[in-house]
Formats: sequence, structure tokens, C-alpha cells
Amino acid sequence: MRIATWNVNSVRTRLEQVVAWLERERPEVVCLQETKVEDALFPTGAFTALGYQVVTSGQKAYNGVAILSLLPLEDVQIGFDALLPDDPEAPGLSEQKRVISALVEGVRVLNLYVPNGSALTSEKYAYKLEWLACLRRYLAAQEQQGDPLCMVGDFNIGPEARDLPDPERQSGGIMASDAERDALAACLGKRLRDGFRLFEPASGHWSWWDYRSGAWDRDRGWRIDHIYLSEELVELATGCKIHRDQRGNEKPSDHAPVVINLAWPLPDDEEDNGDWG
Repeated sequence: MRIATWNVNSVRTRLEQVVAWLERERPEVVCLQETKVEDALFPTGAFTALGYQVVTSGQKAYNGVAILSLLPLEDVQIGFDALLPDDPEAPGLSEQKRVISALVEGVRVLNLYVPNGSALTSEKYAYKLEWLACLRRYLAAQEQQGDPLCMVGDFNIGPEARDLPDPERQSGGIMASDAERDALAACLGKRLRDGFRLFEPASGHWSWWDYRSGAWDRDRGWRIDHIYLSEELVELATGCKIHRDQRGNEKPSDHAPVVINLAWPLPDDEEDNGDWG
């Protein structure tokens, strides 16, 4: 099972590019962020024509997440309040459409579009930290449900120096501040591992190149699009790749897709024995 994440920066603007990539790659599950369209106007037909089931949580012009799947999507959950009905902050933090999940062949696929934060002095930065704190509570509730978790999305955080092109200058700033990194680490705890780093320890692998300052031409990107696996899935990962060629399209998204391969579902005898590999 191949699971992809891609911030498409407007699904309708990039529709031809996304469809062409899906026709070529055919990942079983695709998680899109920053779809920037209300659910009623989402181009569902373009994806169902390729065999994908589609679930969305969108809003006009901003944010928005969607899951496309060639496999059945079950128990779709939207927003933090789906798992945190009594959390006083969850409803407000769910107003921006940034959280959607579904069960796919017994794996909980969680698609996130983490707030950018804008600047360390911005109210949006405080919102980002509140949002990440709620995500931590959400993940604790999800763990209690017992489903193996694949959490993907645009996290708008470079977790380590090797995820930044100029760490000496950029560490401590927006998307690389100690508070953001600590908040993400608290969400991951000991349960979740970075799928890309299971296979590639080196720097120089980016998933996002700013439209400004010629970042693509100079290859000065950041690795902020991540796939995290719960412990049940880590040993079942067989590869993870950033499809950077998509950033070279004409009028592209500023992000590239990231795809992980999982040796899932397990054979029936291993599932019956509770052997996750």
C-alpha cells in the first residue's frame, strides 16, 4: 500500500498536474492539503474517473484537506472535535479545515495541514502552538482507539537542522523555532517515527521550495512535508520518496508529493496472531 501526501496549493488550479501524476503513479491513498475549495466545488469527478473514492473537508480560498483512495475509506473523521468532543478548544481549532482521517485496510490515515504561523511575533504563531497542543491531545485519543496510524501532511516545520538549507541562519525562526519543534516532538512521543528518515539520513532532501527568491532554481528548499508511522507500521515500511520532479512543472505547487510504501495489509495468519512484523 502506497500512501502519498501532497500540498497542491489549490486543487482546481493544479488539477491537470495532479491527475497526470495519479495516472502515472497510482498510489493507493493520496492525502491532499491546501485544496482551497469548498466541498461542493471540489473536482471529485476527476478523481472518481480514475477509480478513487474521495472525502473532503474544505473551505473557500484557504486551507482544505482531502483523502483519495483506491481502497475503501471507512470511519471518516473530520476535525479535532471528532475525537475530542469534550475538549473546550477543539471546536474552535477545527473551524479551519485542516484535519481529516479515515480507516484504510485497518490503518488510520490522518491527513493534516498544520498552520504556518507567519512570524514569531504573529498571532498566527500563537495559534499554531495552540493547534499543535490540541493535536497532541487528539493523538492521545487516537492511540486509545488502537488503530495503527499513518499521519501525513504539510507540517510547516523543519524538525532538525538537516531539514533546512541554511540551518545556522534559519534555526530559531518561523517553522524552525524551538517551540514549534518541541510541540511536534511532543505529538510524536515515542510512538511515531519519521518515515522518510527511516531510509534517508542525509540533508539536501526537500519537499517545499518557496516561490520567492528563486528557491527552486537554487535548490534551497525545506523538508516540511512528512509521513509518520506508529510502531506497528515502522518495520513494514519498504521505502519513502519525495517526487521532486513535480515542483519543476509549469505553474506548479510549491510542494512536491511524498510517498511511502508499506507492506500492508498483513497476511491473514499474521493478523490473527497479532504479529505486526
